[in-house]
Amino acid sequence: MSTSSESGGVDIQRWSKIAWGVGLALLIAAPFLGVYPIFMIKALCFAIFACAFNLLLGYTGLLSFGHAAYLGAAAYVTGWLVRSAGFSPELGILAGALSGTVLGAIVGFIAIRRQGIYFAMITLAMAQMIYFVWLQAPFTGGEDGLQGVPRGTLFGLIPLQSDLVMYFVVLAAFVGVFLGVVRIVHSPYGQVLKAIRENEPRAISLGYDVDKYKLLAFVLSTTLAGLAGALKTVALGFATLSDAHWSLSGEVVLMTLLGGMGTFAGPVVGAFTIIGLQNFLADRVGSWVTVIIGVIFVVCVVGFRRGFVGELLAWLRRRQPKQP
Repeated sequence: MSTSSESGGVDIQRWSKIAWGVGLALLIAAPFLGVYPIFMIKALCFAIFACAFNLLLGYTGLLSFGHAAYLGAAAYVTGWLVRSAGFSPELGILAGALSGTVLGAIVGFIAIRRQGIYFAMITLAMAQMIYFVWLQAPFTGGEDGLQGVPRGTLFGLIPLQSDLVMYFVVLAAFVGVFLGVVRIVHSPYGQVLKAIRENEPRAISLGYDVDKYKLLAFVLSTTLAGLAGALKTVALGFATLSDAHWSLSGEVVLMTLLGGMGTFAGPVVGAFTIIGLQNFLADRVGSWVTVIIGVIFVVCVVGFRRGFVGELLAWLRRRQPKQP
């Protein structure tokens, strides 16, 4: 039997691997091509956040409206431990990710018993409760935020004061998260998650305890969201209430849908698109940046309902020859 490329079609897997390789090469070369490292660090942190959210929405079918709570919690926990408790950056980041795990387990245990809009509203309500905790807690700095978080020395060997060094640490974490999500989705566990997304009653009829599968997916997602928040705080040196605000939960939904829900590269493309637009437009149009991003989102939803990457993959599949 001939392959799709031999038949004049498109070998999607081959081109996907090439695209990933080119993307990684561009990320490695970006600081040396004049791209501001701090912008890239921020974009990669939000790419991790979007990948975490996509694991929940794109592959499990659960829409959380409060995912910023876990990024914000990790940001504050890591910031306080590194700045005030003298933790090393790696221990602070680990503690931040674990805070996402603990909060995710608590919220998930409550919310996972409901479906659809009820699940989404419970996650939003819990996230708002967590937000007001950070607003009132004495160690968070309230509306001023937690400032002056030092980067320190990673593992006692790698000084993180250089933006370039910090960038490659964040890049290594992003690559690890990306490959981890790919591995999870392609594992037998990931296949069950997709079965639950497509037809939950059928998955139940096959004997799967869907609540346990969904709870684990929720906790995995919140842990990775916590990792994103912890890295962001160490890299940028501060944590603010905007890290836990409901609007950030909306932004990660936008990133995922814009890039392509249920694809590996989609959330990454969406995160870089949104952060890039915010960075480019902020000093040019001021508060109108949210309006412009909203218009772009509406246009993409109407014209590219699968997102950038999703539409590209659909086009490539249409070019594949039909199997006899």
